[in-house]
Amino acid sequence: MVKTMLSELELRKTELSKAELISSIYFGGGTPSLLSAIEIKMMIDAVKTNFDLDSESEITLEMNPEDDRPNYLKELKEVGINRLSIGVQSFFDDELKLMNRAHNAQEAFLLLNKVKELFDNFSLDLIYGMPLSNLEKWKKNIELALSFDPNHISSYALTIEPKTVLSHKVKKKQVEVLDEEVVLTQFNFLIDRLEKEGYEHYELSSFGKPSFQSVNNSAYWSGKSYLGIGPSAHSFDGITRSWNISNNAKYIKGISISKPFIEREVLNEIDKYNEYLMTGLRTKKGVSLSHIEDKFGPSYKELLEKEAQNHITTQMLYWDGNVLKVSRKAKFLVDGIASDLFILNN
Repeated sequence: MVKTMLSELELRKTELSKAELISSIYFGGGTPSLLSAIEIKMMIDAVKTNFDLDSESEITLEMNPEDDRPNYLKELKEVGINRLSIGVQSFFDDELKLMNRAHNAQEAFLLLNKVKELFDNFSLDLIYGMPLSNLEKWKKNIELALSFDPNHISSYALTIEPKTVLSHKVKKKQVEVLDEEVVLTQFNFLIDRLEKEGYEHYELSSFGKPSFQSVNNSAYWSGKSYLGIGPSAHSFDGITRSWNISNNAKYIKGISISKPFIEREVLNEIDKYNEYLMTGLRTKKGVSLSHIEDKFGPSYKELLEKEAQNHITTQMLYWDGNVLKVSRKAKFLVDGIASDLFILNN
């Protein structure tokens, strides 16, 4: 698999503009901490060979606590990883078990203590809205996370994916899903607590200390081009979105004959407008009328002003100058609000 991904990097090296330096390499979207440091170095070296890499680039590895082993963190640092994203999810074993996570709370504590000693830049993930949770338990999760003083915290509401152990338990009524008002209370407490601690809530699920916003994720929300390598990986060049086949065997076969199995979708003007609304409203930057008028024309600007009025009346949205932003009480509902403003493709 690693050799195939190296071949794909070579095969697709012309898909990103040579005019821009690569600002971020991100190992994620699976379990990259199963790879050895040598394998990760091979990929970083391949990026350096095929692209112009910014000397200040952010190079992140997603890591699960159960994947730690002797000297692994030191090796990662030596090969160029300068940011870790730790999939903690919860510091309570009963919640981790319910999510079918392979690690326990003690493994998370041990790993974070080691990470804190070696890395200046690291993030951790937390899940709120767990069926076994309550506000006091959630507060404890946040305080435990803050005790490690991470530069960044990503926090997501629990989503119950089909065909998982959790979805089976919910269907069998062995587990009761939290009431939405309780989930909202946890979300609001998260914002208040982290902002009090100096974190900037710069995107719906993302909190960073000053100068520690995720370069990789910020690129997605800003509509920048990116290249995804590996099975299921997505790419975007500003016009076309593409994604690799998810089947490992077919992925390897396609690259081996220099004919990768890639599906492509060319975004039309309405698609781009809708995506800008979605990403803009999720971020602190909001949606700029000037940008819409420049990129899409005055008719789109006028349409947005008209369509947004109902949500402004209900104080879900507000104007900050000529920038449309989501009010505090509406942050939890932002995806639904954004979809209300979408233009439907005929």
